[in-house]
Amino acid sequence: MVRRFLLYSQRHGRPVKALFAETMKYQNIRVDSIEEDQVTYHTAARKTPVTVPISAFLSVSYARGDDGDTLKFAVWEQEEKAHE
Repeated sequence: MVRRFLLYSQRHGRPVKALFAETMKYQNIRVDSIEEDQVTYHTAARKTPVTVPISAFLSVSYARGDDGDTLKFAVWEQEEKAHE
């Protein structure tokens, strides 16, 4: 399930809440890229990308206020891609 939430963040540009194994603290992250065994992300406080192994995450879930309904953002995402 960790990988699925990370992919959700990457595909839809939405933040997710991640629990890190090393610090045992939650942090809202936005995933930039996922490779075979590592993830590159950034946080709101830290604009520089951080790369960690996927094993660094104990759990990942929707960020506060996000219900995971991607259909309500579909029109907005299509308009944004059309302008690129």
